[in-house]
Amino acid sequence: MSNDTAPIPIILDCDPGHDDAIAILLAVQSPRIDLLAVTTTFGNCSIDDATRNALRILTLAGATTTPVARGAAGSLAGMSELGNYVHGVSGLDGPEMPEPGFAPSEKSAVELMQGVLESSDHPVTIVATGPTTNVAALIQQHPEVVHKVAEIIFMGGSTERGNHTPTAEFNTYADPEALDTVINSGIPVRMVGLNLTHQALATPEIVARMQAMPHPIGHICGEWMGFFGSSYRAVWSFDSPPVHDPCTVAALIEPDLIAWQECFLAVETKGEWTRGTTIVDLHNRYERPPNASVAMKLDTARYWDLVLDAIDKLGQGR
Repeated sequence: MSNDTAPIPIILDCDPGHDDAIAILLAVQSPRIDLLAVTTTFGNCSIDDATRNALRILTLAGATTTPVARGAAGSLAGMSELGNYVHGVSGLDGPEMPEPGFAPSEKSAVELMQGVLESSDHPVTIVATGPTTNVAALIQQHPEVVHKVAEIIFMGGSTERGNHTPTAEFNTYADPEALDTVINSGIPVRMVGLNLTHQALATPEIVARMQAMPHPIGHICGEWMGFFGSSYRAVWSFDSPPVHDPCTVAALIEPDLIAWQECFLAVETKGEWTRGTTIVDLHNRYERPPNASVAMKLDTARYWDLVLDAIDKLGQGR
């Protein structure tokens, strides 16, 4: 197998979460992805619920050999902001789900990340779809493995407005100090923010395609979107919910699915009203060298074809 077609080894650090769940399913199914580990963090729900949800999603997908490790219960500063006003108390409210078919690792998330990086023969991409607390802790505690990280691609921030606050996206608000550590680590960074993910709407047509699939995984995904969509209508008056997190995995599978812009990126850690806001210098106003690739434009039709095809193949293979 040539390097161009070899699977991309990844660690998926997440806080499942309906959209994280879809990202996990996509990573499990895609032959372009080698899912080495799933690590969990607080965010959409408590760390206990996030870890249980990761185990349940992988059980649903038949991927019970994927190691899962419990991570941060709160931010580097010790706070624990939760987004369960969107995802329900469990973080994955909605349809009935299988109970976990396996147990999490006895290692912590940071320990599992370190071990995966040390043992890998190839650089590993870290995909972060929740607050970046675990990733920052890895960088701080184990600088000896940083050179083994190919890049960090994270869902968070925005070039425009926020969602958790008027200016800050939830993941960046939950631990801006962690994101600041990631941005300044020297590791290549890609940001997939709300300005991109709000192009990935699960419209009624998309949900209908899920529900028409002849297997439980498709039906469950459709019900997830129903619960998620009701939250988005109630909180933000969206007609259809944006399915944020799979955009990160999709960007690895099909690199030309997203148009990127190189620019200077920072995160506000001290603002009275703007804590957690990402500063994305699209027009070089600060005259600082670019330090991140920022997702700008999504090929929406291809994105949904990729995601729905993966869900269908995974369901038909069960």
